[in-house]
Amino acid sequence: MIRAFLAVGLAALALSVNAQQYPAKPVRVIVTTVPGPLDTFARIICDKLATALKQPFVIENKPGAGGNIGADLVAKSPADGYTLLFALDTTFTVNPAIYKKMPFDPAKDFAVVSVPVTYGQMLAVNAAVPAKSVAELVALAKQKPMNYASGGNGSPSHLSFAYFLAASGTDMSHIPYKGTGQSIVDVVAGQVDSIFAVTTGVYPHVKSGKLRALGVSSAKRSMVAPEVPTVAESGFPGFDASFAYALLAPAGTPDETVQLLNREVRKALAAPDVQEKNRVADYSALDLDARRSAAWLKEKREHWASVVQRAGIIVE
Repeated sequence: MIRAFLAVGLAALALSVNAQQYPAKPVRVIVTTVPGPLDTFARIICDKLATALKQPFVIENKPGAGGNIGADLVAKSPADGYTLLFALDTTFTVNPAIYKKMPFDPAKDFAVVSVPVTYGQMLAVNAAVPAKSVAELVALAKQKPMNYASGGNGSPSHLSFAYFLAASGTDMSHIPYKGTGQSIVDVVAGQVDSIFAVTTGVYPHVKSGKLRALGVSSAKRSMVAPEVPTVAESGFPGFDASFAYALLAPAGTPDETVQLLNREVRKALAAPDVQEKNRVADYSALDLDARRSAAWLKEKREHWASVVQRAGIIVE
């Protein structure tokens, strides 16, 4: 009996020591996109984590299938905290509704660490398009054929526009690109009429006069362009196409590890240099613990399932 109690006690002590020692080796962080906004943000946060926890956080880019490829890799990794995932929230909030088959269960195969920031999209048209407001764009689209560009099927830019068209009862032809960069270039060149895209990608062209900003997709106005009204303010109350980044670990990762990572991410978001970088990038920081981060993703998953059904978006 004494021996059994000793064994249990030693096992508990070992778990406690392991938790206190995490991380004891480099941590692998899978980013589900090519180098770009998510990758940049992930590197900023991982640099802070590496400094605070005194181990390298090594980023690997695994893009493809709307984030499903990288997420599946992490879902099937050991649940020890040494393989993490930085992804667009859409991998967990939108993909379940637009992909007929998912290689993992977004609700069960992950431990949510943090949803650190949210961001919106800016609705812009080529300067030659005779629409100076959201209402005028809707009226114009009902009078003549128009089109819009996106960063690809199921991307935030596609989802924002599909949501907008469903809400406004209008129709435009969708022209998907392999990434947002070239889609913006073609709208600037006048080859495509309009686009929803991240503010930092669109706004420089607005200031140069090549594009005209009509609205932003988030519930609140952009910090970078506060003069541009929200779509909700422009006649569509309740419209909110906000997106986020998410940090996750495989399901079964020790709760102590998840809580430690969440605390360090929140500390990183509070650092003055990170706050300034978020302001420039037009990100709104969220001070959410792990439980509330998981609830945020669940709520958005339900929201986008309804939008996708209304818009009829399907990705084979």
